[in-house]
Amino acid sequence: MSTRLPDAQVAVLETASATDALTIDELADATGRKPETVTGAVFDLRDAGLVAIEEQEESTASLTDEGETYREAALPEVRLYEAARDAGAADDPAPMGQVIGASGLEGPEVDIALSNYARKGYGDIGGGEITAAADADPESDAEAAALDAVAAGDAESVDGDTLDQLESRGLVAISERTVRSVTLTDDGVTLLMEGVEAAQTVDRLTPELLTSGEWRDVEFTEYNVEADADEASGGKVHILRQTADRVKDTLVGMGFEEMEGPHADADFWINDCLFMPQDHPARTHWDRFALDVPPIHDLPEDLVDRVEDAHRNGVGDDGDGYHSPWSEEFARAVALRGHTTSLSMRYLSGEAVGDLEPPQRYFSVEKVYRNDTLDPTHLLEFFQIEGWVMAEDLSVRDLMGTFEEFYRQFGITDVQFKPHYNPYTEPSFELFGRHPETGELIEIGNSGMFRPEVLEPLGIDCDVMAWGLALERLLMLMYGFEDIRDVHGTLCDLELLRETEVLY
Repeated sequence: MSTRLPDAQVAVLETASATDALTIDELADATGRKPETVTGAVFDLRDAGLVAIEEQEESTASLTDEGETYREAALPEVRLYEAARDAGAADDPAPMGQVIGASGLEGPEVDIALSNYARKGYGDIGGGEITAAADADPESDAEAAALDAVAAGDAESVDGDTLDQLESRGLVAISERTVRSVTLTDDGVTLLMEGVEAAQTVDRLTPELLTSGEWRDVEFTEYNVEADADEASGGKVHILRQTADRVKDTLVGMGFEEMEGPHADADFWINDCLFMPQDHPARTHWDRFALDVPPIHDLPEDLVDRVEDAHRNGVGDDGDGYHSPWSEEFARAVALRGHTTSLSMRYLSGEAVGDLEPPQRYFSVEKVYRNDTLDPTHLLEFFQIEGWVMAEDLSVRDLMGTFEEFYRQFGITDVQFKPHYNPYTEPSFELFGRHPETGELIEIGNSGMFRPEVLEPLGIDCDVMAWGLALERLLMLMYGFEDIRDVHGTLCDLELLRETEVLY
């Protein structure tokens, strides 16, 4: 007597071979069934001992839109080298601005070219000048050749290190999948020889079967109590949001109040109040997301006048200002905030909650936007931990002590400080923490004492210490993540997010 099995299982048994392994896709094509239907049948047959499954991880490389662009137009560093060589930089150093202009590079492409130029041995960059190595050969650029190979579907021929480099630059996307191959077992062959036929079975009792009476005549699929149940992954709060909430709890516990305000704001609040010159590189289209919307007219006119005067003439008897252009039209233009210090300016000026009398402590944990090059520690949008303290007789020691106390709450005790320059704070310093896995020091924040050119136009006559810390960098120090894109953004590792427990 023939053994009766569900139709899909019979089709797989009759198509599979005991000697030649067939993939799920091949079985699906041969049987005319959907891959997911074949997969279910294969797993049922494996549980019955009729087929064997071999699993293999397979990687596929494809060009991103940016990679395709550079494949057609040449890599930015190659274009920079060719422009430098044409400018005679192989003999004598050429002016950087002249070569960049001749290369046709714009926006982030300039930074990309500069960061890869010396790495590839195309020449040296320094002091506003560039040289071109006479023996460099852009025609044999390994990364350019790899882009062509990936586009042609021949990623296997590319050196692994080169492929990793292209992936880190965002020019190649690597996708992985599990390929399952199926072969008949001895029991499967024996069953086929004895005879097998398809059974018209149903897997559930429906109202239609009950009302029609057909349930008496159909054959129900056998219920396998040993089969693995479908995995159900419930929703949960993202680990970044959980860490942000913990940061808020910590700062509130340290006596701070929370600030809030717009993501898109006038450049006046974002930069001008910070004594950032309007011709500063960070305020160009290279680093700033400007919005094509009407300017903001609702600004306190007296404060605008005081800020403009500080930019033009400085503050105090020894103040000198910037001697650079200052446009009220630019100040009123709208952009996505590059830092949450725009909130600090709104609160310190009294615009947000009225005039404040010292002592005061405020913070925010909010998203900011910068036109950065994506890498393991940089994103186009990220969360900044903004904070400031207004009080009499504050010093850098107070600021450093605040950081040590804050990071101690997260188990981080090795915080290091490095002097730094900011247009809006003096003295200033950057903060660094040691990565628990790599042992490297990574920058985790920037801080300092607000300068008189910032405070006097705001009407503040006491000290204010302030900082901007990176929430994502804190996450890296807490959990040992080496690439922030694993937990934030479109390439994040969902399984990692499901399994990682919040540290308290």
